[in-house]
Amino acid sequence: MALTMQTMTDEQRKSVAIEYLKAFDNGGVTSTGGSILDLFAEDALVFFPKWGVANGKDQIGKLFGDVGRTLKSISHHYAHFNWIFSGSDVIVCEGTSHGEHRDGSWRAGVPAWGAGNWCDVFEIRDWKIQRVYIYLDPDYAGRDTARYDWLNARD
Repeated sequence: MALTMQTMTDEQRKSVAIEYLKAFDNGGVTSTGGSILDLFAEDALVFFPKWGVANGKDQIGKLFGDVGRTLKSISHHYAHFNWIFSGSDVIVCEGTSHGEHRDGSWRAGVPAWGAGNWCDVFEIRDWKIQRVYIYLDPDYAGRDTARYDWLNARD
């Protein structure tokens, strides 16, 4: 008997991406009580700014551990997500968040130039995340301002 795989719909891919984001809001635990890593293929890739690309679940676990140790809490604003569907395994989610970083709190839009706006590009196949590239400002508390003249001019 041959192994058969059905093509996932965009809504099914979206449900996997939402489960991933909700797991972050819940300290890395999925709605079924499993690890966020259970949502990934064994050879998945994850990019995070200032960290680089993690290849495979072991490195992804290290990336999430490194970043997670800097966060006290995070909440994604699900009602404000923008979704882009490609007609293939790739979907994009643009959103906002707020939370508490070890350096201080953040909320999208406060200030307008600060952290909290992000965009994730997912590749999801066979109910597993194959790849997610995370695009955001990792300076959650907005302390890295001295290097940007336009921010200094606002103060």
